[in-house]
Amino acid sequence: SLRQVSQRTISTASRRQLENRVPEKQKLFQEDNGLPVYLKGGIMDGLLYKVTMGITVLGTGYVIYELLMASMPKKQK
Repeated sequence: SLRQVSQRTISTASRRQLENRVPEKQKLFQEDNGLPVYLKGGIMDGLLYKVTMGITVLGTGYVIYELLMASMPKKQK
C-alpha cells in the first residue's frame, strides 16, 4: 500500500507542468544595464548584498578590535 501511495504521488506530481521562465531570466541577466550580475535580481538582491556587506564590515571591525585587545599586555595589580 505504501508503494502505491508513493508511486501515485510521484506520477501525479510529474503531470503538472510548470511554466518555463528560463528565457525570461536569461534575458534579464544578459541585459546590459550597468548592474553587476549579483544585483540584477531586484530589490531582494540589493538588500541581501547590503546586509552581507554590513555583517562583513562589522565582523572585520570586531576581529581587529579583538586582535588589538589580545596584543596589549594586561596590567598586573
